[in-house]
Formats: sequence, C-alpha cells, structure tokens
Amino acid sequence: MEKTKIQLLPLETGMIQDAGIILTKNAIMQKLKIFLEEIQLVQKSIIENNSPGFPKEVLHISPKVSRGENYRGLPWLVLDYPRHFELHNVFAIRTMFWWGNFFSTTLHLSGTNKELIEPKIIGNKSWLDKNDFFVCINQHEWEHHFEKDNYTLINEITDDKFEEIIRNKKFLKLAKKKSLEKISEMENILCKNYAEIVSIIS
Repeated sequence: MEKTKIQLLPLETGMIQDAGIILTKNAIMQKLKIFLEEIQLVQKSIIENNSPGFPKEVLHISPKVSRGENYRGLPWLVLDYPRHFELHNVFAIRTMFWWGNFFSTTLHLSGTNKELIEPKIIGNKSWLDKNDFFVCINQHEWEHHFEKDNYTLINEITDDKFEEIIRNKKFLKLAKKKSLEKISEMENILCKNYAEIVSIIS
C-alpha cells in the first residue's frame, strides 16, 4: 500500500512546531472580546443619551459578543447591540472585527424596521456622503466584506440610485470600516461611528 506523504513548505513546517503562534492569536482574540464588551457599555450610554425612536422590543434583548474562526478563512468577533433578529424583520447595529482586514460598524434593517427607518436614511444621503458611509448592494445580507460586489461608497452614486437601492432591496445595510493599523485609536473611532448611526435613525 502506497504511503501518503505530507508535503509542507519550510515556513509551514516551522509554524506547526510553534505553539506560540496559536497561543498568541488566542490571547489577542480574548483581549478583543473584552474590548468589545467594554465598547458595548459606551454604546448603551449613546442610545440612552440620544433617546432614539427604536422599537421597544429591540432594546429588550441583551447585547452579545460572538466569535468564529472562518469568515472567508479568517477569525472574527461580532458585537450586536441592538440585536433583534427575526426571519424577515431585523434591527441590529453590528460592530465587527475581522482578522487581517478591519473593524466595521453596520446598521442592518429588514421588514417593518426597514420600512420605518428608510425615509430617514434617504433623507440623509448628503450627510452619509460626507461621512464615508457604504451601502450594501449585494442580494445576500449576511456578507460582511467590502469588496465591490457587496458594498459601494454612497458618495460615488447618485441620489436616485441610492434611493433605488434602499427602496427596492428587502434589507438595508449601511456601514463604515477602519483598517487595523491604528488599533490604539479604535475605541474612539468605533464609538463615533456608532453614535453617527444612532443619530441618523433617532
């Protein structure tokens, strides 16, 4: 019987002998989880101070930090608050860390929640232009990357095209992203992005 050979590059061989790589990655993910839990306390105060007109049922659900290892092959963390997920009726603001890529803040609406808030979104197009927001153009609402087939910068499309996207899709997603270079500044950036979303819909 022919033996199966494991073929690894020298770099790969070195990596499988180095437990520190995975231990360091796990430690980083734990620190980021604690970071998101602390961010959630700021998010709660932003909502309370701005008294937004959120549906009451949306704020009754406790915030949650979720973790995974394989969004497009890479680890991720997500903080959802608010997080109201029904099959065709979503109201969520999602803060996401995606290893090797970015932090993002996303407003995700569908169903009656979308119908209620979409006039405010359309009416704030010029403000969204100036603040570097993206709008989702994909037909699949659970994709989070910022490639051209998923998100487009709002300031690169006309008012009519923006309104068409908002009104014709079954869901609505607005998002901002920040690369990971300035991690020490990320708390202020994420809280600012969150406050901007709350101000639009409140």
